[in-house]
Amino acid sequence: MSTAAGLRTYFYRVLLPHGKVKSGFLRLLVERDHSVRLRLEQTTEGAVLSLVRLPAWVTALNDLRMRLFRRHVRQQDLAGFLRDMGIMLDAGVPMMEALKTLVEDESGDDGVAELAQRVHTDLGSGMRMPQSFARHPDVFPETVRNLAEIGDQSGELPRMLLESASHIERLIDIRRDIRTALIYPVLVFTTILGVGFFWLYYVVPNMAQLFKQLQAKLPPLTQWLIAVSDALVHYLVLFAVGVVLLVMLLMWLYRSIPGFKLACHELLHRLPIARTLSTSSGMAFISEHLALLVRAGLDFMLSLDVLSRATTDQYYRERLLRVRDGVARGEGIGASMRRVGGFPAMAVRMISVGEESGSLDKQLDRLATEYRKRLDVVVKSLGEIIKPALILLAGALFIFLIVALLLPIYDLVRQSVNHSLGGG
Repeated sequence: MSTAAGLRTYFYRVLLPHGKVKSGFLRLLVERDHSVRLRLEQTTEGAVLSLVRLPAWVTALNDLRMRLFRRHVRQQDLAGFLRDMGIMLDAGVPMMEALKTLVEDESGDDGVAELAQRVHTDLGSGMRMPQSFARHPDVFPETVRNLAEIGDQSGELPRMLLESASHIERLIDIRRDIRTALIYPVLVFTTILGVGFFWLYYVVPNMAQLFKQLQAKLPPLTQWLIAVSDALVHYLVLFAVGVVLLVMLLMWLYRSIPGFKLACHELLHRLPIARTLSTSSGMAFISEHLALLVRAGLDFMLSLDVLSRATTDQYYRERLLRVRDGVARGEGIGASMRRVGGFPAMAVRMISVGEESGSLDKQLDRLATEYRKRLDVVVKSLGEIIKPALILLAGALFIFLIVALLLPIYDLVRQSVNHSLGGG
């Protein structure tokens, strides 16, 4: 029975034992309305006066409203929810009581409480926790959903939830370190662009007016700079609109055209600095995900299938799909990776050794640790790596402005001095 097909919404009126009438809405995963009546009688110990099943479009409309106006769940909240649930379930706390605790915990995070409320509502309607996770794919990544399903079937749900929380926390650390390392380069680059815009929009037009009044003979480079400045001043609105449209077009192409997105990621894996960053982050992600899935008991084919859908790097996604096809033909993961290409030689060799020795999960854990260390080194030194390029860019802009604007002024001053000396 699919979750979407069996989830129904009812309006009920129940006569409670003390004579009061209770009414409300109830969402349950059921096949027959009679099951809802029995459940209401058991939970309220009253008599059901009326029970009306609402049309399916009402349920669909309510789900759409909840998705549109629901607050976005942060990765920190998701990790906190998974960890808290794993700890309480491992300690023997019943699942519904654990969720209720998170909902009512005033000292906890509001995001965790809201997420617990969603799952509590789903479980109250008759779902299992993996089914509830599957109803919210925008919140629970596919890896987490698969681990929850494995844990639910094997009886190791607390351990799977804790591993999922640790995995998400490591991803959060990686993204935070990358953002922190990029703050300085982005700030400096933005400052350079701002200075260049100020000169083109304000300084150059004033200098051009001065040259015109003095009837100075300008070199081609200065004439070109003045022409660019005039175009920017007269068509600033069109220029701004064009930049916005170009950015929107590139974003649309990136999100909607798989070939364009793949080309962008292929380019990142070829640029000097981006290549090291993309390889380290991509292999850390792949090895850690694969280790989790293999250790949880998934076969290689299903693990590679889940991993190819989970990774956002199209460069590795396309290669993982080809590796999966090779494994389907009977190849080992390491041999298929070597044939496909694009994976570091060390990773391929260690995976091959892990397959041969039956210690693939341990080898993948070692790889994940190693690539996380490499990524930390790259991220921490990223500012120092980019700083020389920014200095060169700023120096080139400064030299260009000197050659284009200050040298004509120097020529005018020299001509004026020579003219004064000649007249004297």
